[in-house]
Amino acid sequence: AVESAKGKYAHMLFNELFEDYSNALRPVEDTDKVLNVTLQITLSQIKDMDERNQILSAYLWIRQSWYDAYLRWDKDKYDGLDSIRIPSNLVWRPDIVLYNKADDDFSEPVNTNVVLRYDGKITWDAPAITKSSCVVDVSYFPFDSQQCNLTFGSWTYNGNQVDIINSLDSGDLSDFIEDVEWEIHGMPAVKNVITYGCCSEPYPDVTFTLILKRKSSFYIFNLLLPCILISFLAPLGFYLPADSGEKVSLGVTVLLALTVFQLMVAEIMPPSENVPLIGKYYIATMTMITASTALTIIIMNLHHCGSEAKPVPQWAKVVILDYMSKIFFVYDVGENCTSPKREKEEERRLEGEDGCQRRHKEVRSALSTTNDDCNLKEKLNGNWNKSYGVHGENVRETVNCCSCYKMLIKNIEYIANCVRDHKANKAKGIEWKKVAKVMDRFFMWIFFIMVFFMSVLIIGKAA
Repeated sequence: AVESAKGKYAHMLFNELFEDYSNALRPVEDTDKVLNVTLQITLSQIKDMDERNQILSAYLWIRQSWYDAYLRWDKDKYDGLDSIRIPSNLVWRPDIVLYNKADDDFSEPVNTNVVLRYDGKITWDAPAITKSSCVVDVSYFPFDSQQCNLTFGSWTYNGNQVDIINSLDSGDLSDFIEDVEWEIHGMPAVKNVITYGCCSEPYPDVTFTLILKRKSSFYIFNLLLPCILISFLAPLGFYLPADSGEKVSLGVTVLLALTVFQLMVAEIMPPSENVPLIGKYYIATMTMITASTALTIIIMNLHHCGSEAKPVPQWAKVVILDYMSKIFFVYDVGENCTSPKREKEEERRLEGEDGCQRRHKEVRSALSTTNDDCNLKEKLNGNWNKSYGVHGENVRETVNCCSCYKMLIKNIEYIANCVRDHKANKAKGIEWKKVAKVMDRFFMWIFFIMVFFMSVLIIGKAA
């Protein structure tokens, strides 16, 4: 019965209030009086942050309250009825809009009900999905912070007609649904009074600054860590044996992998002059890998210097072969460590070479002795022939034997010279290979240090 009585009085009140009411004019008794509108924004959810197009999509609850001078009543006449809820299009509403709106849809606000109190106070709560322009600074992406402004103001009423008042010093974040990508560090509100060039009257507005901090875990595990791991492969290209034929292939493969990640970052970021931090890291790493690939090609040319190449310069022998090889623990080509087995094999090889040289000397001395004997026999035979006039087969056999020994000596000396030249040329090639190996090890450590410091630098930016 009580509810029925209140419903009866509500219908009676509604008919009496809106009998001569017009929602087209500003509801003030004096046209020179300013109508105050209290504005409060509640942030419910961040739907999307489009960095490339610089648009922030947010779900807001917009509360506006004002006093209507023509919608008042004495609640005692209506059985203590102090408030009613009616469609918002029946009353006058301030045309407060989002100034920096970036949506193609210019639709009207949601036609929700308003709460009308007996003293003329009207409270209008309306949900809204806003798309606002936001200047995005991606210099420190993915460790960046953004500040996006939401500026609300009347579109047609100036400050002498409608004044906007902040309900709170900041936006309401009590009902905010936590976002997976962004952290909210505040939403301060500031009232501004601006005089535009078109009009002499001031136009007030309220600007809510949304302070966002990006959660970088996703980008660290999907964009940054793979790049760091790939970049550590570049110095290992110097450690590969030159004869494997994969040194240049490794550098090119790593460069292509980083190019793919660079394109992924370029698709996310806006085409601005500010290069993001991770983009700078990619460019620096790609430059380093390009340099390492070029150095690898040069070092491979040194490695494959054959017997026709010039000897290793003396300064290179002193600096690279003597000092740098000891610093970087580089041994002879084909030698991995100074193990006892390797040392014994080396001793046997040297002993074998000394034995061959001793045997070669013995053969040459024997041949030279034989040659002297041949000369002696030739002299004796000549003297014998002169004295006794004897000519026979023994003389001819002795002469033929001596000529064979001379030919044999020449052939052996030719073979020995060829072997000696071959060993000298082989030693020259081994020296160039060792030079290449020392330079490989030197650049490997240099690039390892560069990659390490670059990684520490970008992680320090994150901290």
